[in-house]
Amino acid sequence: MSTCATASRESAESLAGTAAPARTWLLIEQTGPWGAHALTNSHLDPDVGRALEAAAEGTGVRVALIRRPGRHADCHGTSKRRMFLAHTVPGRSWIRTTTVTDTRAALDLDFTALGVGEHRGLWEPYIGEPLVLVCTNGKRDRCCALLGRPLAAELAAGGSEVWEVTHIGGHRFSPTLFVLPYGYAYGRASGPLVKQAVEAARDGRITSDHCRGRSAWDRPGQAADLAVRGLIGEDRADALDVVRTDPMWPEPKSADSRTPSNATVGGASPAWVVTVAHSDGRAWQVTVEQRADGAAAPASCGAPLGPPARMTVVSVTAANGMLHGTPQAAASR
Repeated sequence: MSTCATASRESAESLAGTAAPARTWLLIEQTGPWGAHALTNSHLDPDVGRALEAAAEGTGVRVALIRRPGRHADCHGTSKRRMFLAHTVPGRSWIRTTTVTDTRAALDLDFTALGVGEHRGLWEPYIGEPLVLVCTNGKRDRCCALLGRPLAAELAAGGSEVWEVTHIGGHRFSPTLFVLPYGYAYGRASGPLVKQAVEAARDGRITSDHCRGRSAWDRPGQAADLAVRGLIGEDRADALDVVRTDPMWPEPKSADSRTPSNATVGGASPAWVVTVAHSDGRAWQVTVEQRADGAAAPASCGAPLGPPARMTVVSVTAANGMLHGTPQAAASR
């Protein structure tokens, strides 16, 4: 059976710079089935789902539903539900958690404050193992169910603190997931890779293997961060920060978009100069271009073919000169 994940894997499509941007995640436990648009098509009150979407818009907060791996009975009787808030910006990453009986409590949150990392003592600090969120919503894309659910079950059986999550973008990178508190996403994942990512997160580090990027930043920032990490061999999660992104051309397409290969502005690809700073005072300017010159593939199962909009690192320049000047696909690692 041909799937979007198979097509993406066979074309060696780049992973870096494809994570769903979210400075802060609001994760709400909702058992039972999920529809393609889970916030309004599940056992969550659709009025609550619509209100949460409206409240989060433009704040940097992304709302998603979660559930434990396993069978999902079609029932409405869950009395208590877990909720998590997680902020993923370097140096200020945190997770807060609570249990509620009514998900309408989430509507009282200050989304603007949460988007900039201000939890103001809300709920309780989460002090457990790193959280693994595996995308499994088969109604959104069959690859997420076919590949994501077995991985989530495997991780749960191995003792990981794992949840299924509704949608994190990039169906064609299934099985795909992200790890909190740092918010780095991974694609084409396996059990051993996730174990490595969790062990790294436990020690305040990341693994760059199959990494899509940190959700705290937009797509050019994600690609730039990973490029600098690969260049200097840095794996400490909070050692690097994207402090500035200056667009040279229009804003990037989403990770799920398709762009005609000849779609440019003024004859040039969209591009950005991203400034990446190290905690030791070093800094780099990374030139990133959005290109659409790869092999045609579907963004999701059943979608039309088109070249993926990918982030390509053109150069990395330090204050003392050029360190790397050969164009490369950001995820070629």
